[in-house]
Amino acid sequence: MKRTSFLLITIVLLAITPLLAQAPAPPAQPQAPAPAAQPAPPQTLTSVLDRRWSGVEKQFVDLADAMPDDKFSFKPTNGLFTDVRTFGEQARHVAAANYSYAAAMLGEKPPVETAGESGPDTIKTKPDIMKYLRDSFAYMHRAMQAMNAENAVAPITPSPGRTSTRLWLATQAIYHCGDHYGQLVVYLRMNGIVPPASRRQ
Repeated sequence: MKRTSFLLITIVLLAITPLLAQAPAPPAQPQAPAPAAQPAPPQTLTSVLDRRWSGVEKQFVDLADAMPDDKFSFKPTNGLFTDVRTFGEQARHVAAANYSYAAAMLGEKPPVETAGESGPDTIKTKPDIMKYLRDSFAYMHRAMQAMNAENAVAPITPSPGRTSTRLWLATQAIYHCGDHYGQLVVYLRMNGIVPPASRRQ
């Protein structure tokens, strides 16, 4: 009897196994649809230039901040480095120029003393120069954000007898920072310091 029951169970299992294999799988649980990607905001003349200025700002400020306090008075003396600005004077000059360009773009007087784009002699220490520099970049951000496609190439008079445009002044500020960045890279490397932007990650 036991053997007969075992055989019957075996036969039944063999008969239904193919049917089980062919049975449809239970329906998959519906998944929540993926959230739609938000479109990027449209690019404008202002946003493109202001973003570029942010890149220039980070590169230049990081470079200036990498020089130790006691080396802000350094300037090369070998070769053709004659009568050149010290490291601190270069950084201060860039800040003063930033203020001058931005003020012209905004049609107002610079909010601080620029001393003919040399920066005031009273700003001498690294902390003071770095603050003057950082604030100048922030002021230029304000000027760039006030520029748009309508006023970018409208004639303005940044100084008596001189006509320019906001777009020219903005691109000149970017170029000017790049010019002095290249000079200060040399100052930094002469003191055994690799510029932050050139360091291996």
